[in-house]
Amino acid sequence: MKQSTIIILTCLLFGFSTSLLAQNARFTTEGEIQFERSTNMYAIIQKRINKDNEGYLSQFFEQFKKTSPQFKLTKSTLSFSNQITLFKPIADDTPPSQFFGEDPSVTQINTTYTDLNTNQQITQKKVFEETFLIKDSARVINWKITDETREIAGFNCRRANALVMDSIYVVAFYTDQIPVSGGPESFSGLPGMILGLAMPHENVTWFAKSVSDRPVSANKLFPPTKGKATDKKGLTLTLTNALKGWGEYAKGMYKSFLL
Repeated sequence: MKQSTIIILTCLLFGFSTSLLAQNARFTTEGEIQFERSTNMYAIIQKRINKDNEGYLSQFFEQFKKTSPQFKLTKSTLSFSNQITLFKPIADDTPPSQFFGEDPSVTQINTTYTDLNTNQQITQKKVFEETFLIKDSARVINWKITDETREIAGFNCRRANALVMDSIYVVAFYTDQIPVSGGPESFSGLPGMILGLAMPHENVTWFAKSVSDRPVSANKLFPPTKGKATDKKGLTLTLTNALKGWGEYAKGMYKSFLL
């Protein structure tokens, strides 16, 4: 009888403690995330060296390694509330490289507003000297969720993999502790917020450095309004025409502008 009583009390205490843990679990529905983008500049330059340019580009690469760090770090914020997100780059005070200029593979060119309630997205995108305002549906991504986990900015995250634009491999880490299906840039569609994003073959990553759990006023989640109005199809056509005759170099530019 005594042993049965102990077992019952143990079960009750376990159930009570589990209930308390569930009640005290951290779930964030609005706030601001600070992201850091890391671009492997050495890898990007190496991929552009070929038999037609190796004479001067190899020399440039050796000089670049002496004067510049391997990884270019830039920052951005993602504000979110009521299933609405706004991704904004933070201005980079570092002077642009004479070699890269406004190359989209190494700069942040997008301010992206996403309404997850309606699956609509508005992106302000700088393309060379012109700014576009792209209004369209959010990108549809066929994510494959895995069992791999890691901690990012104090949150438990699970890995998911996908292909976008038919050929770009993407790795994302999302947390269901932030029940908002958003993420940096135009990436979304997972059962929680994306806090880590990598495109290994494009040599770039985005990782959350901090998450602020606080109310976000509606006037801080206003979509961008300036730019030449178009949609994804219109931007694709514009880029196709603009990059004619650019050869192999155009392929990388094309992908970076459309991400």
